[in-house]
Parts: sequence; structure tokens; C-alpha cells
Amino acid sequence: MSADRILTRFETQEPACLLSVIVPARNEADCIAACLQSLADQSESIFALGPDWEILVVDDGSTDSTRAIAQSIANHRTGITLLDPNPLLPGWTGKANACFSAAQRARGQWLLFTDADTVHQPGSLRRALHEAEKYSVGLLSYSPRQLVSGLLQRALMPLVFAELALAYPPAKVSDPALRLVAANGQFMLFRSSAYQEIGGHAAVRNSILEDVELASIIKHRKLGLRFRTAPDALATRMYRSTSAMIEGWTKNLALLFGNCLSLAAWRILDLVLLLLLPTLAVLYWHAPVRGLPWFTAGFLIALLWIRTIVRFYARVLKSHFSPIDCALTPLALPLFAAILTQSWFLHRVRHSVSWKGREYNT
Repeated sequence: MSADRILTRFETQEPACLLSVIVPARNEADCIAACLQSLADQSESIFALGPDWEILVVDDGSTDSTRAIAQSIANHRTGITLLDPNPLLPGWTGKANACFSAAQRARGQWLLFTDADTVHQPGSLRRALHEAEKYSVGLLSYSPRQLVSGLLQRALMPLVFAELALAYPPAKVSDPALRLVAANGQFMLFRSSAYQEIGGHAAVRNSILEDVELASIIKHRKLGLRFRTAPDALATRMYRSTSAMIEGWTKNLALLFGNCLSLAAWRILDLVLLLLLPTLAVLYWHAPVRGLPWFTAGFLIALLWIRTIVRFYARVLKSHFSPIDCALTPLALPLFAAILTQSWFLHRVRHSVSWKGREYNT
């Protein structure tokens, strides 16, 4: 049997516990402890539902202290197991390989894939299991509350998530009659039978956007998809530095938005209007338009500027970030446009992106 065949098959076994939580981790030393503690603290509410559960941490070749931290927590908290992934073969992304490696070992009726940078609220896993059962879905995915720090993160992240909210409205994504698909890899709760039926992460082994691809298969197979924003369930700090944020969104934006270049152009137009209109008002104050009183010209320009601001912030507030963070977003419009353009170039021209020290063909 080929190595690839071994990597893509499941062992035939009945689920032995209620829930398996799978945490892939690569160089997450500064956040994995909080993640694992928040998961382990769910034990009391999970046990109330039935059989025991497990947490499987996959160290995906970390070069920092991620492994040592995870092992230390596993030594002091029951139910946490530290795993090594299968050998990373050509054609596989690191995350897909890490997730699938753990899924092959998982014993749960439900499989939760969650990132190492997430922190889960008390009782949230129990509520998620109830929600998945209530809606009879094969996949329940949450978009967490985003934690940001630093001026550029606080200004850029609401811009990105506002566009995501407009492109992927949760109600439409969850509607089985519509083809629109979305999911967030930071929280993906699969019914084990549904995950195995679609082939798990092996089915999307070479996908940069594996979460959306898995959701697409689930929805196409009519296994049930539910997606929603869930600030009540978990929070995450996606990026700990500006460079990581730029690299991460450069990797993803061209896959999330098919209209990257036009979207970049519209956001630059927003910036131009936000800056140009008040400038024109000042100029007309000192040099009135011929045949038009200065206050009339200024009034018309002010109305247009107010309309621009209202439309801009109505869009940005859909991001679910704080009003203060949303107020900062004009500062990040040039950066957002630049990342959109760079993402388009890397995916459509160069056909290669990098993430956490690995290069992937697209």
C-alpha cells in the first residue's frame, strides 16, 4: 500500500467518546497555553452530556517552545494527548496533514478542529454540540470574536471582516438552497460520520483555504452546514505581528474574494473621497465657484462628504469590531488595497504563496 494511501484512509472503528478536539499547532508558543487551558476547563460541562472526551494536540514541526508547553499542560491535565503528524508528503499543506493525522486517531462522535490561537468561553463546547444536534448539521462553524492590538491591526482587521460579512452572510451560507459557502478554520465542529464520508482533510489536502473547501463538500453532499458569528463562544488573536497579518491575508484574500483588484480600486476611491471632499470644501471657501455662492458649494460638498462617511462606516460596522476600531479604518485603506493587489499577483501570476516558513503552489 502506498504511503499516500495510508495517509488518506480511516481506521474502521466505532466512536468511543462524545467529542475529540483537535488542535494543530505550528510555532504557537505565545498562545497555545491559553487555548489548551480554556479547552480543558470545559470538562465539567462536557461530562454532563455523556461519555468522556479528548483533546489531541498536533505539533506540526514547531521550532519554538510550542511542543514543550503543550507537553507540560498534557502532563498536568487529563485527556490531553500530544501527537506528531504523519510525514508531510508532496501535495499536502501542513495544516491539512496535521488535522488529518489527528482525525485518524480520534475516537469522538464529533470532531472539533480549532486553532491554537483561540480561547473558548466556559460551556461553549457543550452549547456548540447542542446547536449542531438541534440543526442536524454535519458541520457547524463559528467566526470568533477577533482580538487586535496595535494601530495597523485595529485599523485593517475591521476592513477585512466587513468585506467577509458582506460577501458571506451567515444566513445565506447556512441556507441549504443556496450555493454560497463559508467556514472558519478556527472552529469547525464535524459530525464524525460526515467528516469520514467526505474524506476528511485528505479531500482538500492541497488547498490553502481548506476550511471553505471542506464546507463546500459538506454542503454539496447535503450533509448540513451551519455558519455564524459567535463572539459568545470563543475569541482569537489571529496575528501577533504586523508582518504575520500581512502574510496571512496575502495568502487568503485572493481566494476569499474573486474581485481583488476591483475591490482594491473601490477602497482607494473611498480614501480619495474621504480626503478630497473636505479639501475641496476648504478651497471653495477661499475661492468660490463662479456664479455659485461659497456657502452653496460648501454645503453641497459637505452633503456628499457626509454621504460618503455614512456609507463607508455602515459597511465597516458589519465587521462586528468595536466602534473605536472601526473609526480607525480609513488609516488602513492603502494597506488593504496593497494586500489585495499582492494577493492577486501571488495567486494569479506567480501561483505561489508562503505561510509559516512553507511555500505552497496555488
